[in-house]
Amino acid sequence: MTSPFDPTVAHSARIYDYWLGGKDNFAADREAAKQAIAANPGIVFDVRANRAFLARAVGYLADERGIRQFLDLGTGLPTANNTHEVAQSVAPDSRIVYVDSDPIVLTHARALLTSSPAGATAYLDADLRELDQILPPAAQTLDFSKPVAVMLLIVLHLIPDSDDPYGIVARLMDSLAPGSYLVISHPASDIKPAAIAEMTKRINARLGPARGTMRDRGEITRFFDGLQLLEPGVVQPQAWRPVGAVPDADVTAWCGVARKA
Repeated sequence: MTSPFDPTVAHSARIYDYWLGGKDNFAADREAAKQAIAANPGIVFDVRANRAFLARAVGYLADERGIRQFLDLGTGLPTANNTHEVAQSVAPDSRIVYVDSDPIVLTHARALLTSSPAGATAYLDADLRELDQILPPAAQTLDFSKPVAVMLLIVLHLIPDSDDPYGIVARLMDSLAPGSYLVISHPASDIKPAAIAEMTKRINARLGPARGTMRDRGEITRFFDGLQLLEPGVVQPQAWRPVGAVPDADVTAWCGVARKA
């Protein structure tokens, strides 16, 4: 269900868009983004490192693991190297379902995230907590009897502990075929903790009812319980199967990829 649209209240996807140099944001988003940068000047590099991780993870799964189906939850506004672009550059018949609850994200996704002729893309208006509104319509595009890669990049922090994010992820993975994958990146509470705490406070003050919950490496690793975590395990985004030298930066997130046996 699409969130009520109020341009005077910041939204995480549009803040992220600003950090990535996008134009699809409002004054409230820009103010929140600038306040976050003031608290944690490295955040712009961090979000770009996260996008680079997405591209490497999708490319790896499509190329080396033969994955042809992707369920991207909390899509965010289109930018470079979107999930379907990376997957279909490897395998044009890849099928991708994007899910988000922000009306601007959905409008832009439908306009810009267009599939190759051999593959497919679809777009669902739903909240991550509403799996019964995600899985049945996603099955019109994805074949859930075959492996699917679930992409949860910089979205799980928007699910508070009171909404049982671990249970949501477990139920999601339980619904998928063996050989499916879970890809997560999540803001860290235990890297630059003082800066992250201040940044989180400033953003949360501007986000309306949505609040970010930062988690530490152990808490983020717990999302992979019951799955086979791929090497190099849960690491900072720039350190996950890097191409070339690892950037010398302390990116404030943890990420990982795991396989369902």
